[in-house]
Amino acid sequence: MECLRLRVMNLDFLHRSINVHNGKGGKDRVVTLSDELIVPLQRHLTNRQQTHDKDLADGFGSVYLPHALARKYPNAPTEWAWQYVFPSSRRSVDPRSGVERRHHFDEKAIQRAVKQAIRKANIHKPASCHTLRHSFATHLLERGMDIRTVQEQLGHKDVRTTQIYTHVLNRGGNAVVSPLAAVLSG
Repeated sequence: MECLRLRVMNLDFLHRSINVHNGKGGKDRVVTLSDELIVPLQRHLTNRQQTHDKDLADGFGSVYLPHALARKYPNAPTEWAWQYVFPSSRRSVDPRSGVERRHHFDEKAIQRAVKQAIRKANIHKPASCHTLRHSFATHLLERGMDIRTVQEQLGHKDVRTTQIYTHVLNRGGNAVVSPLAAVLSG
């Protein structure tokens, strides 16, 4: 859901970061945006903005804003910055307000797509969207990222939750790669 609820303003290409608001545990945090995703995301947003412009021209184009944000910022629901990065392909009527608008992509559709990709890749282990989160954490640790940074990236309240990932590496509690390894391989 954190990914699906991203707004255009949450992507910071200059600083290569994603600002997650009200994420896991109701917390805000900053997550690394991979260099490899910048150009595809920018391309996606260009296409997405064309859809938003058409919605506006058709008399739609507003988006749901949580809490009292719509009252506080009355123009925000139609502004580009507030639009979902991954919107639904169709507009629908919001049951809370009766307003026709584009919501974010459906969570179940993403889950089905991931399951299908897992089968297509011939992976015979249990895996899901949440598995990607675990994989992200494990890869950060494999690359020598310190446990506190991984904790912040994942939004864990307690570092002990993050330390579970160090056991996957079979490198002991700290899971730190020796600086000598980088010198010898470089």
